[in-house]
Amino acid sequence: MTDKLEIFNERRYPVAPAILFDAFADPDKLALWWGPHGFTNRIDAFDFQVGGDWRLTMTSSDGTDFANRWTFQEIERPVRIVALHHEPMHVFTLEMTFEPADAGTSLRWRMLFEPTDENRQLQKFIRAANEQNLDRLEHLLEQKDR
Repeated sequence: MTDKLEIFNERRYPVAPAILFDAFADPDKLALWWGPHGFTNRIDAFDFQVGGDWRLTMTSSDGTDFANRWTFQEIERPVRIVALHHEPMHVFTLEMTFEPADAGTSLRWRMLFEPTDENRQLQKFIRAANEQNLDRLEHLLEQKDR
């Protein structure tokens, strides 16, 4: 139980936990799937260790840039990643867990926000954006199988 606003998504992928984990841990792969449909990414820093910074610029389909800054808080390869998103706009914690499931891996994607009115209003939008993010990850994994 938490006093935070939780946004939760889950998806199962037909790959081993280490392969799914690597799709995040490898910044070249991560840049290909991160964010909702229509976004491209430029990763400016990716210090994948506890306390390390991750800086990326997400560019929307209309050319608008969104500079994002994260700090890795926990990394347990290939089981779990926890990161704090500092900017833009919303401060939140993202926890990703990678659990073996039926010849694949279940990715559990849990975001924790302060329970403000603004964050409550964005909850449905963010959940839908996360699904797009997971769609893009699925597409990347399918491309790697070919």
